[in-house]
Parts: sequence; structure tokens; C-alpha cells
Amino acid sequence: MSVTEQALTDRDYVALAEFRHAIRSFQAFSEERAAAVGLTPQQHQALLAIRAAGPENATIGYVAERLILKPHSATGLIDRVESLGLVTRQPSAEDRRRYVLQLTEKAYDILAALSAIHREEIRRLRPLLLEIFDAIGEDDR
Repeated sequence: MSVTEQALTDRDYVALAEFRHAIRSFQAFSEERAAAVGLTPQQHQALLAIRAAGPENATIGYVAERLILKPHSATGLIDRVESLGLVTRQPSAEDRRRYVLQLTEKAYDILAALSAIHREEIRRLRPLLLEIFDAIGEDDR
């Protein structure tokens, strides 16, 4: 048994298991809500990344980074959301060789509805997450 394993308590393992379960539960919740509006989880996440990036920063490279994808995979993903009428590509005002991604009004509407639902789910999970974080805190050692 390594030194790291010896430092963990039964309470730590329970807290880590609960944390993993909470993450997976949130992910399942998110996947279901995205599917309900006709999106894959990655498409939803791409729209969210584009919205959060702001003008001039929302590029395929940025989406690839935020979704932990290879650039060619991000390109395919953006091609698909573009074909759904959710994203457009515009030449950058700063560098005409670069394209920035912009959400369409349809995407804004879908994303606003999904984000409101997700915010409520995060608020619902907050007490559980705080309890988990307290359980793995170092104050009790």
C-alpha cells in the first residue's frame, strides 16, 4: 500500500464515490435534457462553449480545447451544428484567415432554455456537493 493510500480514510472513499456519482448523475441529467431538444451532449456542450467564449474567441480550436477534442473532431462537430442552423462561421475582424463561430437566434433560444434547467439542477445538487467537499476537507484530520 502506498503512502497516498494510507492517508485516505474510509470517509474519503465514501466522499469520492459520492462525488463521482453526483457527477455521473448530472451528466445523465444533462444528456437527457439535450436529447429532449434534439441535441447530442457534445452539440450542447459546443453551443455552451461558444456562448461562453465571447466574440472573436469562439473558434474551432477553442471548442476543441474546451471539449477535449482533436481539431478535426471539433470541425466535424461544428459542421453538424452548423447544418442544424445553430452556428455560423464568420471571418475574424482581426485575422481574415481565421473564422469565429457565432450562435444563431435558434441556438440562443435552445441554449437559454437548457442552461436555465441546468442551473436549477446545479442548485439542487449544491448541498450534496458541499457535504462531499466538507467530508474530504483536511480540517478533520
